Amino acid sequence: MKVLAISGSLRRDSHNTKLLRAAVELLPRDVELELWDGLKAVPPYDEDDDTEPAPAAVARLRAAIAGADALLIATPEYNHSIPGQLKSALDWASRPIATSVLRNKPVAVVGASTGAFGAVWSQAELRKVLAATGARVADAEMAVGHAHERFADDGRLVDENLRRELREVLEILLAEAQPHAAAA
Repeated sequence: MKVLAISGSLRRDSHNTKLLRAAVELLPRDVELELWDGLKAVPPYDEDDDTEPAPAAVARLRAAIAGADALLIATPEYNHSIPGQLKSALDWASRPIATSVLRNKPVAVVGASTGAFGAVWSQAELRKVLAATGARVADAEMAVGHAHERFADDGRLVDENLRRELREVLEILLAEAQPHAAAA
């Protein structure tokens, strides 16, 4: 089984990217996690540019999502919502609507922020957007507040309670993805 992990943060030292890297340690050996790093290259969504062939970065995004059995998205919170670059990438991925690579794709959403609430508002917004695209959003939540205190200098998630929560989110996601992986 393959999980595609997408960080909604473009920042080099992103807490959300660290959170996705922590997921690698917690997955069963037979599950591959690919950390997709092409978000910065995806252009803003413009229907005038939504033609065949798609822009190269968009084609890579769509192919990566299509090739995965499930998605794990970690989002920061910008002004109580989803970062614009992540939203634009999802707009691209959701088209064409009838054959969208997000349709019926199992997805789990997690988030980290330096504030106390761990990006809960952006996670709620992201779940809403994903549901609107036809994705199967897992009933799992994880908010990492005060993220700057939760990771070691080497990027490891050091809070054992958060490691347990992340493991639970992954178990729920993998259970959702099982039928999807079997059908592929």
